[in-house]
Amino acid sequence: MEVGLIFKIAAVGILVTILSQVLKHSGREEHAFLLSLAALILVLSWIVPYIFDLFSTIQTLFSL
Repeated sequence: MEVGLIFKIAAVGILVTILSQVLKHSGREEHAFLLSLAALILVLSWIVPYIFDLFSTIQTLFSL
């Protein structure tokens, strides 16, 4: 796993937290929820290839 990926995930988390607070204080809780959901999908799309590689490595290691 790259260190840059960890920094990108942290940056998305900080940005989403700030924007969610701004949206909640302006009375747009629905938009804050959708923003959090979109960020979750974005981060999962970054992580899924690494999870697939992990399972492939484990499968190769145990020769299943």
